[in-house]
Amino acid sequence: MKYWKKFVGLLAVLLLCVGCSKIPTLDRNPWQIIELPTDVNLLDIAFTEDGQHGWLVGSKATVLETVDGGQTWQNKQVDLESDTYRFTSVSFAGKEGWLVGEPPVLLHTEDEGNTWYRIPLDKKLPGNPLEIVATGPEQAEMLTDLGAIYRTEDGAKSWQAMVEQALGVVRNVERSPDGKYIAVSSKGNFYSTWEPGQVAWVGHNRTSSRRLQNMGFGADGRLWLLARGGLIQFSDPEAEDLETWEEASSPKLAASWGLLDLAYRTPEEIWVAGGSGNLLCSFDGGKTWQKDLEVENVPSNLYKIVFLNPEEGFILGQRGILLKYAA
Repeated sequence: MKYWKKFVGLLAVLLLCVGCSKIPTLDRNPWQIIELPTDVNLLDIAFTEDGQHGWLVGSKATVLETVDGGQTWQNKQVDLESDTYRFTSVSFAGKEGWLVGEPPVLLHTEDEGNTWYRIPLDKKLPGNPLEIVATGPEQAEMLTDLGAIYRTEDGAKSWQAMVEQALGVVRNVERSPDGKYIAVSSKGNFYSTWEPGQVAWVGHNRTSSRRLQNMGFGADGRLWLLARGGLIQFSDPEAEDLETWEEASSPKLAASWGLLDLAYRTPEEIWVAGGSGNLLCSFDGGKTWQKDLEVENVPSNLYKIVFLNPEEGFILGQRGILLKYAA
């Protein structure tokens, strides 16, 4: 009888969790799986100004090229001494492009990637290059995984340090279109912000006991954050500081997978990706969520969502998984 009571109790808890974890499903799946000639982890994607010629980078020194808007991709050989490099970021402004990774490496192109050449980096560079953003002709901004920010305005002949000292190891970082940064610490126990004109990062406490996973800038003027256990939270758009946040929500309770990235397709339509092929969408600015069940069959953690515009978007994942938005 004792064991039977325990079994009934566990069954009741299980049913309760299942009931709590229900989430509406999307009427249709707008994402198409793109076949790639690789099975490496994908980390970043960028296109030239025509929107057709693009570049996809990842681990094992992988560089893929497309000339049809991301429908098909081919391997691009880059002249490096080994395939141990992990390319973390690629960016274009016109025909000029930049690519960075670890161990510390910086590549530059002036002809849309037809030829890439390596630019030496200072051996005293704090950390590994984590992100690079092309900001104009011969101009780029580079951030390392220790939070050092550098800017060049002469095609990488010289670099200017934008902060007086590095921040420390970061888990994730995002740059806004107007040059602001928000970074999550390696352990997820705090976040930091920086904007042009400041000489140092400004630290902020996390909003709850849950460790932070990722943060970024929303198309509606709010900040967003993802925390352990599938928690999503947005900043208060009326607040004048970064310490005031709206109430957090967990779209799917009792989730064993984490949420890894968030991106806006429009100011009202938001997509969130996570582990085990989980993909969620909100059509009302994050108030309610629906789940894309078809993508759940994709055997991959989904790391990064990128919308080039409301009609073009991509989701990057493990083992060569790439999803393309089909409006």
